[in-house]
Amino acid sequence: RRIAELAQRLERLSQRREEIAREREAAAAGAADTAALLAARAALAEADAAEQARIEAATAETAARDRFQAVQERRAKLIAERDALNGMFAAAARDIWPPLIDAVEVERGFETALGASLGEDLDASADGGAPVHWRGLPEFGQPALPAGAEPLSLKVRGPAVLLRRLSQIGIVADKAAGDALQPRLAQGQRLVTPDGHLWRWDGFFASAGAPTAAAIRLNRRNRLAELADALAAVEPELAGAEQAFLAARGQAIDAGIVERAQRQREREAADALARARSAESQAASAAAAANSRLSALTQALEALIADIAEIEAALAAARHDRAAMPDLAERRDEAQRQRTSLAERRAELAELRAAHDRALRESELRRERLEAARQERQSWSQRRDGAGRQIEELSQRERASDEDVRRLERRPAEIAEQRMTLLGHIANAETARKQAADRLFEGEVARGKALKALKEAEAALHEMREERVRLEGGLAQAQSALQSLTARARERLDCTPEEALALSQHDPSAEPPERAAIETRLERLVRERENMGPVNLRAEAEAAELDQQITGLQTERADLVAAIARLRQGIASLNREGRERLLAAFEQVNTHFQELFIRMFGGGRAHLALTESEDPLEAGLEIMASPPGKRLQVMSLLSGGEQALTALALLFAVFLTNPAPICVLDEVDAPLDDANVERFCNLVEDIAKSSATRFLIITHHRLTMARMDRLFGVTMAERGISQLVSVDLQKAERLAATA
Repeated sequence: RRIAELAQRLERLSQRREEIAREREAAAAGAADTAALLAARAALAEADAAEQARIEAATAETAARDRFQAVQERRAKLIAERDALNGMFAAAARDIWPPLIDAVEVERGFETALGASLGEDLDASADGGAPVHWRGLPEFGQPALPAGAEPLSLKVRGPAVLLRRLSQIGIVADKAAGDALQPRLAQGQRLVTPDGHLWRWDGFFASAGAPTAAAIRLNRRNRLAELADALAAVEPELAGAEQAFLAARGQAIDAGIVERAQRQREREAADALARARSAESQAASAAAAANSRLSALTQALEALIADIAEIEAALAAARHDRAAMPDLAERRDEAQRQRTSLAERRAELAELRAAHDRALRESELRRERLEAARQERQSWSQRRDGAGRQIEELSQRERASDEDVRRLERRPAEIAEQRMTLLGHIANAETARKQAADRLFEGEVARGKALKALKEAEAALHEMREERVRLEGGLAQAQSALQSLTARARERLDCTPEEALALSQHDPSAEPPERAAIETRLERLVRERENMGPVNLRAEAEAAELDQQITGLQTERADLVAAIARLRQGIASLNREGRERLLAAFEQVNTHFQELFIRMFGGGRAHLALTESEDPLEAGLEIMASPPGKRLQVMSLLSGGEQALTALALLFAVFLTNPAPICVLDEVDAPLDDANVERFCNLVEDIAKSSATRFLIITHHRLTMARMDRLFGVTMAERGISQLVSVDLQKAERLAATA
């Protein structure tokens, strides 16, 4: 039995030793995996680089879009001006007898000279059928112009009918030269300056005044040619700007895609990092427990090894005793005695083993206390070193503060000197501004009068042209009617209208018949003719009227097209100005928001971003925030308190951009803890001190109420009766200090 008991005990101890070995291996296997941390850092660096690339691409795209829009607007202005001028010339080209001015080309700068020298003569036509027209005459020997005068025909290209007139008009440099050469002019000769002074051979002189209608028309024709050249030059620039804009927009889109991919990788790596850190924390806790357990297991293993050796020795002795066992009857008594002795020794062994276990436990406790004391000593040493460094840093800050105090003591005198200098500059600038404002007002008044006179002259010219067109149309209609009557007389009577009287066999010396009888007879004859079948004798007249209506509609259409172009130009200008103002306000609010976010959170970073569109007028707004210790993310992913602080930072950023004299805040500190409420109160107090804004805050938070200047509340001293209570905290503090 003894051998069986020892064998079972040996087997149990062996199993226990194997379990302890496995626990030691499991405890030693706990280690933190840093791969996820490295991957997260790499992903964060790549995401920051991608964000910087996207910002640069967006900036380049904005610059390219602005350049493209500027070129588009310049091209639209040129096209609108060209179409307006073409419409004017097209309307004039539809005249029955086009004026000669439309066939004249003059060098740039001599339009006023030609208009002053020829005047309204340029409105006449070269068509011989016109009532007023130019006739081509052969050349004749005319006297040469005085020396110093250049013929105007060298600067003007036009019909040959103007050659006689242009060859006898000389161009002089200035008024003094014209005054000197006027007495030497031959009959029919004239002198003119580029700015419009005119001298005639008969002593007539006209000084330069407002440009004539002919000069304005010639200027517009030359301007039309310049517009064609400018449009030809701006087309390649527009194509290049459009290609640059498309390329920049493509780069911005690609950079946005890359940034989103990198941000996705950053989020995945951050999640892996969080899981790794959690596992690391758990492994660290498990490692600490495992170290303690490992130490206990090592001691238990050593005790087990000793017990196993002792049991193996006892088992060998028991087997040896069984082999050498004498007679059983004699040995039973001896065994009984030895059992008694064994029981006594077992009891003694149990006591010794219990004492040994107590000693081991006490030794382990002492060892743990020594280790804790060593760690505490190390901690105090580190705190001592940190305190020394902090003392040194505070000493340096004290010295820096002393230097700042000395510098700030000198600053009031410098500021006073600068203020006196600036006051002098401001006074001089104000005087200059007033003088410039007076001159500007006088110039504006003169310009308004000139514009009014110009508009009146243009209106009168337009009315006269319309009256002339109407008269010419009536004349043409009368001539057409006369021709029609002549044709009808020839067709029906085979004679001219003058011969119709003789054909009627009426005596010219006798009284003509009564008009009523003739009209009655005519009506009867007309009815008889109508019975024979209708004939539209007004077809040509109606066609002419329809042509006039079509011409008017085309003119109105051209005016509408020009107005649409101007309207589109105005819309583009308003959009551009709106974008500029919106971007300026956005940058100002973003700057205030970044500063206030850092102030509210005590660190971190944040910014505002335009999303969903490249056009600021159509884009959305996204709030990106990164509190201290967290990655940059959208505001919706933050906690409730962080969202409240971020919203307060944005609210005050908008308020600082356009401050108001009174600001009402209703329960804005409700989701904040005490530390954040303290920061909120500090911010409100600083804004109130630095500006003229007064804050009305509705709150139930004790810290906020303690920081206010005056409190207002409602109390119910009696049931159903409310009473307003006001407390001036500043006055209460002064009274408390006085007491």
